[in-house]
Amino acid sequence: MSDTLSDWHTVTVRVPFASARHATIAKQVIEVDRELQPHAVKRLLVVEDDVLVATFTTLTVRLARLTLNAFLENVELVVRTIGQFGAEEERR
Repeated sequence: MSDTLSDWHTVTVRVPFASARHATIAKQVIEVDRELQPHAVKRLLVVEDDVLVATFTTLTVRLARLTLNAFLENVELVVRTIGQFGAEEERR
């Protein structure tokens, strides 16, 4: 397995949220889980205003696809959870 920069594949996805707080919550929830193959997948999560920006750098295109799919499933769960409980929490 080669480890030069040109052998890596990079995917960046930007996920808008209703607020910067919701984007930060999503980042904090998702970043708790480590990548299953840290030698082959690098992940960077940042919040820019109300947008969660995720950049994945992987050794193969297949890993990029699998990693992105798993990330989007996690985002969906966070969005549904915020939708279910977020408004109640913000009223407090």
